[in-house]
Amino acid sequence: MEKLIDGLMKFQREVFPLKRELFERLASDQKPSTLFITCADSRVVPDLFTQSEPGEIFVIRNAGNIVPAYGSLMGGVTATIEFAIAVLGVKHVVICGHTDCGAMKALLHPEKLADVPAVASWLGQAEATRRVVMDNYKDHDEPALINALTRENILVQLQNLQTHPIVLSALARCELKLYGWIYNIGTGDVESFDAEKQSFIRIDGSYSPHATPVVRLKHEAPSD
Repeated sequence: MEKLIDGLMKFQREVFPLKRELFERLASDQKPSTLFITCADSRVVPDLFTQSEPGEIFVIRNAGNIVPAYGSLMGGVTATIEFAIAVLGVKHVVICGHTDCGAMKALLHPEKLADVPAVASWLGQAEATRRVVMDNYKDHDEPALINALTRENILVQLQNLQTHPIVLSALARCELKLYGWIYNIGTGDVESFDAEKQSFIRIDGSYSPHATPVVRLKHEAPSD
């Protein structure tokens, strides 16, 4: 706790004065461009590895970067998604997993969750991820299974995200784009899902952001 207080004092003494104008502007309003849904893991700091300023990204954090399908669990994640899109008007949503994810390890070994029933219940929202991997990667070793869980979970949560009415409505108006990322804790690299290549591609200086495409009906005028 002393370290946190020392950090607070340093922020107030050295950092805040340099950004005083920014914080004064943010004191009465926020207009983030991106909703960033990521894991609660303490090693994953999205505003650090994206070098975002305060007010630029609106963040949801939970174990396993999970988005419950609409109606399955009407809690804080659903409410925050709705607020970000309907009220704040974000134009982008990133679901970001990461390497060495404890939630993905727990999905692989659900028998170890007996003493943490709330965690077990929450990770039940990622049962589709576990099933996809266990049915399609069953001959792989454990590190490969965890890697597959991390990647497949991002795609499953992107699908869950599209069950939310507010998301579908914004997508239909072409006012929202969705992205799936993986952050590598040990290297600082970030990979983004490329739907055309059906794989995660490392983001570098030549990378062009690819939103995950959404298949939906064309809006046509009714016939007479």
